[in-house]
Amino acid sequence: MAQKKILLLTGDYAEDYETMVPFQMLQMIGHEVHAVCPDKGAGDKIKTAIHDFEGDQTYSEKPGHGFVLNAAFNDIKVADYDALVIAGGRAPEYLRLNKQVLEVVKHFFANDKPVAAVCHGIQILTAADVVRGRKLTAYPAVAPEVTAAGGEYVTVNVTEAVVDGKLVTSPAWPAHPQWIAAFLKVLGTTITL
Repeated sequence: MAQKKILLLTGDYAEDYETMVPFQMLQMIGHEVHAVCPDKGAGDKIKTAIHDFEGDQTYSEKPGHGFVLNAAFNDIKVADYDALVIAGGRAPEYLRLNKQVLEVVKHFFANDKPVAAVCHGIQILTAADVVRGRKLTAYPAVAPEVTAAGGEYVTVNVTEAVVDGKLVTSPAWPAHPQWIAAFLKVLGTTITL
């Protein structure tokens, strides 16, 4: 398997599982993963949030873990990366206001590189204007943004993922097994037992 260099975009109050699980899983398989957040450096922590589905009209939120970033956003050379992962949670709501974040995202799409986005991470994709004409899913509350940005929102079970070319999306962390498996396939990563 050829090791890939993957950029993971996250931030304060990103969803805990949607940051930690992909970061650790992709490393476990042998890929190099750099977790970054604008205005933070390697060794800095972000605060995460745990979002759960407990029968309410929307998800609940509890404090998550402190997650230590292993790279500095300002030091990345986006052309050096093979793929991008965008964590969900509340972080995308403010990260999408950062023009440099949007330029990073546009680079991956312009160069036809694999991209995975989970839950509210799709808000960054809509703000970057890269979903036009694509099929994707997201947390249901983000569906109007997908449609307004010219994407085709696909309703799936919370445990499922949607793949459109090299774009992999899922509605939330319960879909980790599906979207991570699909993302590995898009990356060209094979696991043999």
